[in-house]
Amino acid sequence: MKKFDKISEFLDYLYALPNLHPKSDLSYIKRVLAKLDNPQDKVKTIHITGTNGKGSTSYYISNLLKKAGQKTGLFVSPYIKEFNERIQINGKNIPDADLIKLANQVVAVITEIQKEEADFNLVTFEFEVIMAFLYFAKQNCDYAVIEVGIGARHDKTNVIVPQVSVITTIGLDHEAIIGPTLADIAKEKAGIIKEKTPIVLGNLPEEVLPIVLSEAKQKNAPVYLLGQDFKLHTESVFELTSKQNYRFNLRPQVEGYDIALSVKVFELLNLHLSKAKIETAINETQIPGRYQVLQTKPQIILDGAHNIQAIENLLAFVRKEKTSGKVYVLLAMMKDKDITEVLSKFKDEQVLLTTLPYPRTAKLADYHKLNVTLPFEQDYWQAYLNLKQKMQSNDILVVTGSFYLVSAILNKGEQ
Repeated sequence: MKKFDKISEFLDYLYALPNLHPKSDLSYIKRVLAKLDNPQDKVKTIHITGTNGKGSTSYYISNLLKKAGQKTGLFVSPYIKEFNERIQINGKNIPDADLIKLANQVVAVITEIQKEEADFNLVTFEFEVIMAFLYFAKQNCDYAVIEVGIGARHDKTNVIVPQVSVITTIGLDHEAIIGPTLADIAKEKAGIIKEKTPIVLGNLPEEVLPIVLSEAKQKNAPVYLLGQDFKLHTESVFELTSKQNYRFNLRPQVEGYDIALSVKVFELLNLHLSKAKIETAINETQIPGRYQVLQTKPQIILDGAHNIQAIENLLAFVRKEKTSGKVYVLLAMMKDKDITEVLSKFKDEQVLLTTLPYPRTAKLADYHKLNVTLPFEQDYWQAYLNLKQKMQSNDILVVTGSFYLVSAILNKGEQ
């Protein structure tokens, strides 16, 4: 039987696993979880999906729970600096030693099943999800905040019965997997709704809201809709009118939506935390790779925006921040994203395209096929240094297009 001694051995194994099963169901992951005594049922969970904002909302909720004295697990993706960020308890990444122990335990179960069914295996994401559930159960967490990978209905995290479910936003992304239409994506995300379990809804497009509400009605799930059941009043700080009024610091308005959903979820859990502590917990939350300010004067912002909705939100924020200087953008995108549509959103910004050493990343030839004539620099780090060198103190540099680029810049900068 395979046994890991080092984190590098485990990660090599993990990334060599397939990405998808021949059929898109949850039977594979459920089979392994059952052999592990269903750890996902031993911890109270919050389940979060959405085209954008699900990662930020997950971080805010976990920080609120931690502030309320709850031992809180957090499962998020992707990671920015190291794999261990995917699985956290009370803001601390899982240690390598625990990761290796869990990996060996999961591999032992796979090996056992393979004795009955030789070609049985997990996909990469299933393996990660199982390790998270196991870790949170072993560590006796009070709650675990679980971010969906893609969609919801067929997502490998959708094996839980949460205390509350959340849909942050619905927009176009991953159309090949859960689309192609907005209605298809809404149906898939509505699969997060469980029988009689509260569902908190963010700023959803009017044309797909009925799809989600219909699913909630079928499941007898209480609905809490942003703008109707709790409201957001935005200025330089914003006020959230819910059970009581809160005031938070925020930079982009979109952060306000994520915070509003997070506070509503926390209220539904009936845990006691003073208004002041709720405000502090939110204001202290650090979210890597999302509107992350690396330096000021000149300002460098890192954000993993990789779809139209996220890029529009990011640009709205940057244009508001800009005073008199220029805005430079370093952009690397995956070739399966809507590159033409994303690029159409840039107006006065000076965009420099780059690439990364991953097969999915768009290369120069991919941009040429789309008749994109923007400047291109093959070496992402050289591109970053070139733009930094050009900057005056009132300019802004935005690094975006994928979390892979944000991760690469942060990690290279620390070397």
